[in-house]
Amino acid sequence: MTVRASSQSSLGRILVVDDDRRMASGLAQWLCGLGWHASAAGSPAEALQSLGRTAWDACILDGGLPGDGGQRIAAAVRSVVPHAGIVAIGTGHETTCDWADASVCRPASDQSLLEALQAARTGGRARAAAPTIVPAAAVLGSHPAMRHVLDLVDRIARTPATVLVGGESGTGKSLLARAIHAASGRAGRFVEVACGSLSESLLESELFGHVAGAYTGATTDRDGMFLRADGGTIFLDEIATASPAMQVKLLRVLQDMRFEPVGGSRTLAVDARVILATHEDLSALVAAGRFRADLFWRINVVTIEMPALRQRADDIPLLAEHFLRTAAARAGRTVDGFAAEAMAALVRHDWPGNVRELQHAVERGVFLGRGPLIVPADLPAAVLAGAARRPAADASGQAALKEALAAPERQLIVSALEQAGWRRDVAARALGINRTTLYKKLRRLGLDLAAMEPAR
Repeated sequence: MTVRASSQSSLGRILVVDDDRRMASGLAQWLCGLGWHASAAGSPAEALQSLGRTAWDACILDGGLPGDGGQRIAAAVRSVVPHAGIVAIGTGHETTCDWADASVCRPASDQSLLEALQAARTGGRARAAAPTIVPAAAVLGSHPAMRHVLDLVDRIARTPATVLVGGESGTGKSLLARAIHAASGRAGRFVEVACGSLSESLLESELFGHVAGAYTGATTDRDGMFLRADGGTIFLDEIATASPAMQVKLLRVLQDMRFEPVGGSRTLAVDARVILATHEDLSALVAAGRFRADLFWRINVVTIEMPALRQRADDIPLLAEHFLRTAAARAGRTVDGFAAEAMAALVRHDWPGNVRELQHAVERGVFLGRGPLIVPADLPAAVLAGAARRPAADASGQAALKEALAAPERQLIVSALEQAGWRRDVAARALGINRTTLYKKLRRLGLDLAAMEPAR
């Protein structure tokens, strides 16, 4: 018998964060007894790490976490799972937190906590139902390779086509999948599964769910990610890591979108858009007998290859400025931009970790820097070493390097002038240079400010 899936059959997943681990564990255990799949985290770092492994439906946070720990976790949870409800538990002035969907005062009664949890989930679902905002970093880039990627997204987003996203680690495959979902018009949620982080048995339960008694410790029914993605999109990251047995199961599901939970006999049917990603060459794995050919041809409907960052160096200043603004807002400090030498180092580095590495490098500069500009000393040693390794031994090599740096330097200067309202002195300070140097750069780069500056 085939049963039309309903995502309302279980309470969902909840993360409890408190720097008193015993309190967090006790609350998580109580929630498990009520039917939740609850986990505890004893620090903001542990909570943020868990976001890469599980898509939470709700989060209960200690409102008194050191610094802005609660706010940072809430923002991170919502950026990954927009529908997640956030409950803050605090005392005194901490009881009401503007970053939470609902708040309760410690010690909270069982009833008040459950009411707050219900209110938070209602608020989270309403937020998810609103028009989706595509993460800005997913659409940044003017390089022809990125324009091609975004053109493909525009053409296939509203179709039901299965999409295979390729590219090196850190190129933004997950962000692109979210952009496709955001542009798809599908009302359901976006669900992400990191296939490479789970064993075969855990992955099967994660994808398809299980029934009570399916294995030791399975005390309640639990929905899988395919069921949770009904009406929305499921993103299977690092699909090349799936075992041969799991590949067979996935092939059947992708053919007719029907499956049985682990230990169950009912066949469930869902309507979910499937996006898959890998950093490996699947066609080579098929030739080597490590990936099923029939599954490869089933998922290879529309393929989008994310370019490596070193292949689109012109986009580095734009991406770096975006990450700087985001990190500065999180850090609560004002950072005007990058010193010219720091930006040159960013452009010259070959970025083996791609956009993810760039983001972390900029965040480090914001968090550790002390001045109004990011300077080379604020950047990771690997970035400076990578920039220094770029050959410039002869005149032709130096000319090639200058040619490569001209476009991002031009873009950086124009951006600084626009932000400064076309005041040369303000723009020069933001760039970490004096006005004379700015004028020289403008002449060298062929920038005519009289023609560029908007009429007043």
